[in-house]
Amino acid sequence: MNYALLLSGGTGNRINSDIPKQYIKAGGMMMVSRTFAALSACAYIDAVLIVADKKWRDGILGEIESLKLDKAKLIGFSDPGRNRQESVYNGMTEILRERGTSGRDSSGIDPSGLDPEDTILIHDAARPFITTALLDACYRALPGHDGVMPVLRMKDTVYISYNGKRAEELLDRDALFAGQAPELFYFKTYFEANKKLLPDDILFINGASEPMVRLNKDIALIPGDEGNFKVTTDADLKKYMEWFISL
Repeated sequence: MNYALLLSGGTGNRINSDIPKQYIKAGGMMMVSRTFAALSACAYIDAVLIVADKKWRDGILGEIESLKLDKAKLIGFSDPGRNRQESVYNGMTEILRERGTSGRDSSGIDPSGLDPEDTILIHDAARPFITTALLDACYRALPGHDGVMPVLRMKDTVYISYNGKRAEELLDRDALFAGQAPELFYFKTYFEANKKLLPDDILFINGASEPMVRLNKDIALIPGDEGNFKVTTDADLKKYMEWFISL
């Protein structure tokens, strides 16, 4: 089984809005619904679980139904964690509960019932322009590796400044890459990598691939997509809204 986690639990505190950015409507759809539509349309993905606060779930379900999106692929919801990576862990845990895995430990969760080929794809609701081409490229690249991450090469010269006032070191731009979502892993290996970070080390994880990189796992890099930007700031949101006005 190929599972996808759609992360929609953020509060969007870097955007001037009364509601989290992923629930802002443009072109007749919430951002989260647009992202769900892309994931559910991917032939590789069998099931999607959404990480979202309970107060938004009825609205998400209602929009999926009214827009006639592929509700059959939605297998449920889970609660957001204290940070993004704990939300990822909560989502994987809920998928295992939905599966009714056997051989559970004292925590109630054990991935022993997973097939070694089962996968988990992590994506953000705030990256609504994900394409089928990029999703397909992730799945095609996974065999022979522990995970896959789309990346963009750095365009700018990058410096290190330890005091924020003067440039002290110049980094090799050719060796630097900006990671994007979605990120794809074999479920069991990835779940165990995250479980090792509990209860508190998981709060210091910034990217979905980081738990695997810490364990020196083989994460394949594939070309990312400039259009697959994350709506993080007011400028990003303006760019997102203007795209629909231009249609």
